[in-house]
Amino acid sequence: MSNFIVRKIAVLGAGVMGAQIAAHCVNARVPVVLFDLPAKDGPKDGIVLRAIENLKKLSPAPLGDKDEAACIEVGNYEDKLEALKGCDLIIEAIAERMDWKHDLYKKVAPFIGPNAIFASNTSGLSITALSEGFDAQLKARFCGVHFFNPPRYMQLVELIPTAATSAKILDQLEAFLTTTLGKGVVRAKDTPNFIANRVGVFGMLATMHEAERFDLSCDVVDDLTGAKLGRAKSGTFRTADVVGLDTMEHVIKTMQDKLADDPFFALYRTPAVLTKLVRAGALGQKTGAGFYKKVGKEIRRLDFAKGEYVAGGGKADDIIARILKEKDPAKRMKTLRESKNPQAQFLWAIFRDVFHYVAVHLESIADNAREVDFAMRWGFGQSIGPFETWQSAGWPQIAGWIKEDIDAGKALCRAPLPAWVFDGRSGVHAPEGSWSAARKNYVPRSTLPVYLRQAFRAPVEGAAAADGRTAGTTVFEDDSVRIWHQGDEVLILSLKTKMHVIGPGVIAGLASALDEAEKNYKGLVIWSADAAAGGAFSAGADLQSMLPLFMSGGVEAIEPEVVRLQQAHQAMKYAGVPVVAAVSGLALGGGCELMMHASKRVASLESYVGLVEVGVGLIPAGGGLKEAAVRAAADAKGNDLLQFLKNYFINAATAAVSKSALEAKKMGYLGADDVIVFNAHELLHVAKVEARALFEAGYRPPLKALVPVAGRYGMATIMAQLVNMRDGGFVSAHDYKLGAMIAEVICGGEVEAGSLVDEQWLLDLERKAFMRLLNHPKTQERIMGMMQTGKPVRN
Repeated sequence: MSNFIVRKIAVLGAGVMGAQIAAHCVNARVPVVLFDLPAKDGPKDGIVLRAIENLKKLSPAPLGDKDEAACIEVGNYEDKLEALKGCDLIIEAIAERMDWKHDLYKKVAPFIGPNAIFASNTSGLSITALSEGFDAQLKARFCGVHFFNPPRYMQLVELIPTAATSAKILDQLEAFLTTTLGKGVVRAKDTPNFIANRVGVFGMLATMHEAERFDLSCDVVDDLTGAKLGRAKSGTFRTADVVGLDTMEHVIKTMQDKLADDPFFALYRTPAVLTKLVRAGALGQKTGAGFYKKVGKEIRRLDFAKGEYVAGGGKADDIIARILKEKDPAKRMKTLRESKNPQAQFLWAIFRDVFHYVAVHLESIADNAREVDFAMRWGFGQSIGPFETWQSAGWPQIAGWIKEDIDAGKALCRAPLPAWVFDGRSGVHAPEGSWSAARKNYVPRSTLPVYLRQAFRAPVEGAAAADGRTAGTTVFEDDSVRIWHQGDEVLILSLKTKMHVIGPGVIAGLASALDEAEKNYKGLVIWSADAAAGGAFSAGADLQSMLPLFMSGGVEAIEPEVVRLQQAHQAMKYAGVPVVAAVSGLALGGGCELMMHASKRVASLESYVGLVEVGVGLIPAGGGLKEAAVRAAADAKGNDLLQFLKNYFINAATAAVSKSALEAKKMGYLGADDVIVFNAHELLHVAKVEARALFEAGYRPPLKALVPVAGRYGMATIMAQLVNMRDGGFVSAHDYKLGAMIAEVICGGEVEAGSLVDEQWLLDLERKAFMRLLNHPKTQERIMGMMQTGKPVRN
């Protein structure tokens, strides 16, 4: 056995993709050098330096912490190529021109180390043709590695070998991409546009074609083909705008140039409206106009007939919205096919077109159907892939309907469905694997060691994969929590409430889990089964559960629940076994406090953490401000305490939420020793490893110590700044009051600076301020506004 460790990466090309790939490598703490042409004016590295500076301005942010842009090493092809010799992985990401790429390869090849992997981030050029001119050794270490834009957020990476690519380097690269960069890897065949762009762009072209046939506007189409179908809410035309209409035109042209023998070739024409927009420089979101244009605060849509922008906002017919809510996929599809409503006929047509396409092309573009479904889920934001959709809706019935439409001339081409579609099967995914048209058998999931880190891998319809909601052995379960284990020495607590909000049931479940873990296990992990799908760790306190208590007993009825929450968090902090919070997605308010009281945190990169209670007119009362005071005192180590409190105060008073786990570390919500995981499927594994390691190292809970506080002096200093903000009109009177209360708690109240208090003192300050606010009419307005609209009220 040998380790493959990527110590350094080179990215060739500082354009949109190259710079963002480099940024994500820095997110993952992998040293990276970013190359481009020497600048004609100014410093030679000017092109790269400008690209790095631009990374700080982009939204969504490519960098988890924009200050780390400085960690990207700069280079140019004239005098920095020696740096390539120290790189284990070199990713080329220049413009999609075969001749330009070949010219660059000739220049860099002599500097590529003998064991380095060389890969092209092309979106559709032939990997085999790109490798022409390489010697046999370099050919064996060359492949395609197609990231999707934006690289930090899009899960898909397509890995494309040539016939000469070493199987070993493919496995090494897949492991690195999966664990270190957090990607979902799909292996594609070396065919034009590979899998995701091939199927995805065909689907967009088919959708545009059918929209024209059924005379539907782009806003109506986007409403029909977005969230209602479990796809990206941007739908079809808006997605094209986001991707860039010039980029889409390029991908279509590749299909035109390379797929002349494709039975669907007639559809690979660039829509006239797309050509017109590109020629006019209306390239979509990046130029401010495409199929949509923002005029003031209004989003207008392109009227295809008039060629001008008109008021948008068109929606699906009510009857279609009701059909799409049908839970039975077979009934839903049958209703769409049989309906006379044009929108229903349109939806059936686009489903049929894609089903027809992927069945005809499965053998040529992918090893098996699973790769196609994952490519569309991870690359195009679909909750379920095309083969999965077909299988769940009833394979034989759908196959028969598609054949009828082909025979009747209603389909996009007359190519028959492959014979294997009608061999008596019920689908392409089964417990033994997914169907390979090329191999004519079912292919099981990859057994690479990296996937042993994923207890619950991305599921596939019909594959009967383990489900984190039901797997393992349940110790206790009710409507709020599940306490369970996987047959090892670590207990797991999973929250089941909506958005994993914290109410009486969760508090009781936490107490039960702690008691069970201390008796029989080496640790407790708090983990949610939907973490890998972007589910919340916890969105905070359950306001709905508090409302009946408040209505029946007033503020006094709420106080015991706040006490119980504080006690539960303290019990977790001082438990006899380590408690590890496996954080992913939202950790807000009470969820942030729950996380803060764990012995350790293992957080997914995409964790959005913050104390946001001011949004509902309250302050944190589950120990969040108490922990801020404790952490600031520990960080100060006898120095000016107020300087260390300031960051915590601002974050809580402004309801600041981290844009990544890396930023959560800077904000103080994650500690220096906490672990950041890039693949959320590995979150449970790493959390359990950390819990066991803490136990085996002789874990003891922290000693209860007195906390030095800033007292009256700290409060007065903060209040002076708050007065200026209030009088300057930057905050409302109620926000001023909230800020004052937060200052009082984190400074320890009306005591002398440097006084020593215990944690209970701080918890009591939290609770008393929280209770006073509950009675305030402005706070009650904010709470009701949040419950009714889901948005904060500023009053």
